Amino acid sequence: MPRQSNYEKFPTVNVPDSAGQAVSGWAEVLARLASASAGKRVLVVETYPGVIDDDILPRLRSAFPAAQLITTDAAFLPPAVIEALVAPDVTDDPVFGRLSLLTLDQFFDTQKLAAIGKQISANTLTIVYGVGACLLHPPAPDDLLVYADMARWELQLRQRQKRIGNLAAANHAAGNWYKYKRAFFVDWRAADRLKRQLFPRIDFFLDTHTAATPKLAAAAAVRAGLAHATTRPFRVVPFFDPGVWGGQWMKEVCDLDRSAVNYAWCFDCVPEENSLLLSIGGVRVEIPSINLVFEHPRRLLGEGVYARFGNEFPIRFDFLDTMGGGNLSLQVHPLTDYIRQHFNMPYTQDESYYMLDAADGACVYLGFRDNVSPTEFFSALQNAQSNPTAPLDAGKFVNMIPAKKHDHFLIPAGTIHCSGSGSMVLEISATPYIFTFKLWDWSRLDLDGKPRPISLRHGAANLQYDRDTAWTHANLVNRFEDLPPGDGWTEQRTGLHPSEFIETRRHFFTKPVIHDTGGQHSGGVNVLNLIEGASATVSSPTHAFAPFEVHYAETWIVPAAVGKYVVTPASGEKCGTLKAFVRT
Repeated sequence: MPRQSNYEKFPTVNVPDSAGQAVSGWAEVLARLASASAGKRVLVVETYPGVIDDDILPRLRSAFPAAQLITTDAAFLPPAVIEALVAPDVTDDPVFGRLSLLTLDQFFDTQKLAAIGKQISANTLTIVYGVGACLLHPPAPDDLLVYADMARWELQLRQRQKRIGNLAAANHAAGNWYKYKRAFFVDWRAADRLKRQLFPRIDFFLDTHTAATPKLAAAAAVRAGLAHATTRPFRVVPFFDPGVWGGQWMKEVCDLDRSAVNYAWCFDCVPEENSLLLSIGGVRVEIPSINLVFEHPRRLLGEGVYARFGNEFPIRFDFLDTMGGGNLSLQVHPLTDYIRQHFNMPYTQDESYYMLDAADGACVYLGFRDNVSPTEFFSALQNAQSNPTAPLDAGKFVNMIPAKKHDHFLIPAGTIHCSGSGSMVLEISATPYIFTFKLWDWSRLDLDGKPRPISLRHGAANLQYDRDTAWTHANLVNRFEDLPPGDGWTEQRTGLHPSEFIETRRHFFTKPVIHDTGGQHSGGVNVLNLIEGASATVSSPTHAFAPFEVHYAETWIVPAAVGKYVVTPASGEKCGTLKAFVRT
């Protein structure tokens, strides 16, 4: 069993000089809004798709009984028209769509918007509310603009609970795969485009992740908090999810609910989906961590990384727990040209498995065995999919490579792979993580009792059969290269594969180690995980930021703008870190 850890599940960025800039609870939130809107003509409440109107509208009505209330829902195009609008991006594929270029205004009937906008009173306060409220009434300088934001992970939970549907669609009861796919490829893209335009104009952020205890924060304090986060190491809020193959390791190390069936995933550094907690005057406000990428991409990512990836965080760290669980699905990720042509994505999901822990007998399925016939393999996949009583003998076709703690397996796109049972994987990859083509799922049903989608057509187009046994062992297994050591520490280059844009370095140390992002202008963001040792301290050699404590298995981000930083083990203990950055 893994050792107990002091893993921090709710890391927070403290915003300096922010006393009184945020309040908690509906009574305080509404009182602050009433005070701020005094003398105003219009209160605009822009909501992110998936914010639940019933959590907010009844409170606004009770707090502003004399105000005129106008909502945007009556101005959307008819559902059938919207379905036709989004269909080319949603596609008929059960899992994958195309990244949409639609903007939020395209979901509205412009004549209805104009007609409703004319209803705004000149004599009393008007509240304009909903997704696209700023399209109905672009806020004037003397109006009050509140943005009700929401992190994507919370939105996924609400989709599963049938509490929300898609943008301008009354489809709460639709399947989770469809709702997530449409949100990922269309809804969130359109909403983020508008949010980025509005960000400098927002007066308050409204946090209703927990509806019973909302938070209202002055936007100036939120913006200051985001700027502050780029000056120091920080962590985003991890989230944990069960799965059909999930294990038991994270329950102990991350102190999770012991009564849960399992935990399969931990998304410990996926800024597109994670939250960022800001402590504003002692009030903990939750916002999507993607806001930081949108607002400060150059300071966070570095000029060179930003020039290549734009407002996207290209490195992802997550956990895959099969300790006491089962095999992951046998899978492959798309080649770069394929993902660009079929899904409108500019780069693909190259990745690697770093073994935080492994049970006796653990293995990784990686690369084809010698002389595998593509026709025979694909025929076996089709037969196994159509005939559950005749399962695939995966080991006949795919290398089963023994895995132990601190091994590192490299997985460039096009390589068949999966983690076997009895493994605790730190997965390091490029960010477009939704693009996994499952080839075989061991005749299992998902936790909802339904088969998980298999993508044989996509998979067949991307499998690289020349990555056979000899090639796999020579290129993808424990490609450690010793680098010059220092006083009390060693460093190794551990990958990734030359075709991948992420570089990883491993340090084992009993004394402080100096790292350097290279700075905003010539370097790039660093992402690290404490792979060995109970805790360590991250500090600035110039005291530019307060010391930052990290614990075993925690992932943290060091913005490019930080430059040099020092990682010091606790009490002389031997520690280890794995660091990732974008190759230049």
